[in-house]
Amino acid sequence: MNRPRENLAAPEPEAPAIELREVTKQYPGSPPVTALDRVSVRITRGEMVAVVGPSGSGKSTMLHVMGTLDNPTGGSVLIEGIDTSVLDDNSLAAIRGRRVGFVFQRFFLLAGVPVIDNVANGLLYAGVARTERREAAEAVLDRVGLGPRMWHRPEQLSGGETQRVAVARALVHDPAFVLADEPTGNLDSEASQSLMDLFASLHGEGRTIVVITHNESIASALPRCLKILDGRLEQDTEALAR
Repeated sequence: MNRPRENLAAPEPEAPAIELREVTKQYPGSPPVTALDRVSVRITRGEMVAVVGPSGSGKSTMLHVMGTLDNPTGGSVLIEGIDTSVLDDNSLAAIRGRRVGFVFQRFFLLAGVPVIDNVANGLLYAGVARTERREAAEAVLDRVGLGPRMWHRPEQLSGGETQRVAVARALVHDPAFVLADEPTGNLDSEASQSLMDLFASLHGEGRTIVVITHNESIASALPRCLKILDGRLEQDTEALAR
């Protein structure tokens, strides 16, 4: 099996972690459905940003486009200054595997597999030896407060602990930014607050974190908020602060 090739230029040191330039995303239909409509936004390194909007607003499409899981119909997506619109599928896979960390609402962990290996699998396609993968996983699990639970299986953990495993997996390859899609959606209020406190702590260390949510209270608590409605960027609190 061929491993993804990262046949692309080196990232630009001063470039934003991620930038959308006039991004449009349409899905076929009569008429076509416009999920994103000429969205432009820059997220600099070290920012913590909420993308908020009701169901059907386009926020999930925005996440998929930001993370190169889906290609825009128009416009361009740049990750650390690299224009992803000119990349082949192998290079896009390399971008996702090395520069984007994903945290999903449904966790997507392997049942029956120890937590340490669920996290270490985040380095599986990066050519890292198994021993080094486990060492990296152990370090990041300690960072999210799950060092004592690393040999437990996901089904032995609480919902909040399981989501922390997902965060650790997203961090293990030291990505340019983390995309968290409704990360508190399956958690109770106490676990949700604990997770958001973890994100705030990671942000304090210089991590770039984008949280996609429909929860206005979570969004308003973050340093910057992008409000999406009907595929358009309706409000950017960074712009309002200028």
